[in-house]
Amino acid sequence: MDNVWRRAVAAFRYSLGTLGTGIVTAFMLPVMLFTAAVSLLGIGLVALPHELRWLGRIADFERRRVGARLGREIPGHQRLDGDLRAQLADPATLRDLRWLPANMLGGLVLGTLGTGLAVLPLLAVPTISLWWLFPDDDPMRVIANIPVTSWGSAVGLGLVQLVLCLVLALFVVPLIADLSARVSGLLLAPSAREKLTERVETLEETRAGAVDAHGAELRRIERDLHDGTQARLVSIAMRLGLAEQQLERDPQAVATLLAEAREGAEEAMTELRGVLRSMYPPILADRGLEGALAAVAANCPLPVELDVPSLGKVPAPVEAAAYFVVNEALTNVVKHSGATGAQVTVTRIGDTLSVVVTDNGRGGISEERGTGVAGMRRRIAALDGQFLVDSPVGGPTVVAMDCPCAS
Repeated sequence: MDNVWRRAVAAFRYSLGTLGTGIVTAFMLPVMLFTAAVSLLGIGLVALPHELRWLGRIADFERRRVGARLGREIPGHQRLDGDLRAQLADPATLRDLRWLPANMLGGLVLGTLGTGLAVLPLLAVPTISLWWLFPDDDPMRVIANIPVTSWGSAVGLGLVQLVLCLVLALFVVPLIADLSARVSGLLLAPSAREKLTERVETLEETRAGAVDAHGAELRRIERDLHDGTQARLVSIAMRLGLAEQQLERDPQAVATLLAEAREGAEEAMTELRGVLRSMYPPILADRGLEGALAAVAANCPLPVELDVPSLGKVPAPVEAAAYFVVNEALTNVVKHSGATGAQVTVTRIGDTLSVVVTDNGRGGISEERGTGVAGMRRRIAALDGQFLVDSPVGGPTVVAMDCPCAS
């Protein structure tokens, strides 16, 4: 029974909010229609973007209410600024305009109905107690048109009326709130076709970023091999050629050249391992993500608190992305933040791997200052993941990623 009361109270609050948005949209619709009409004359073009901005805020508020009621997120505006053309190009704005007249009618009707039925039990007893104010030839009539002519009939019928009103408030008001939420959700949420279009656009952007990142990675590897490993191999070949020429004339010089060639070969192997490690760290294959992150934390000059539970089987690209995000984030902490410590938390909920790196430094990270944030964002976007940096001036800094890791 306690759950029924809570559900009814939540439905009353929702209906009250629906009535409020209905009243607001009832004022906004004629104002916006008038502004749109005078915009044809060029007069309302200044006011219309501001009105659309306010409509977007109200609609996003409604989206949050509807999402909380229905238990699902309803995407809204990514940003509310911009000129009139940019606002009208936003699909969310078109959904706002579609919702505006419907909410003016439906919001007022359903909001009034839900709110009225919710407060009806409070009015049932006081109303019927006024039976004596009615004349004898035209008495008060209540349920099934039964007349109330005495205090006995008033008490009996009042109790019946109170029970009926409570039933309406406890069980019908939640249904009205759900109906209102579904109608608003249908109008404010993107359709399946719109979701598909947005998904295609997102995939095009992320794939373009992945191609650019892949091209940049190939150029970096080529540059590292050309400037480092290849140069050392050429030097080794030259020393071996000189050693071959002086083998019979100067054995001591040959020994020196061979020692230099051996040192060059070791340096070339070290550089080659570094290049391979940047492509896919061997430690991931040897020790898994948990062991690799433990090694990164152990090698960090600052104290790092690491929380990595058992993650199960994680796809190799996701493992590599998580490893590079943690490695790059801790490198930024050491180089730029002035922090005294950091915390790395890795969790897996269902098929989503989440990584959060937090430090107590000065904050103020900017993607434009070459801190590697853009590269991390492209790497995660290529895997259809989400990447977030929250770094207010003064700190703390939080770097977070969510990546799907379904097999």
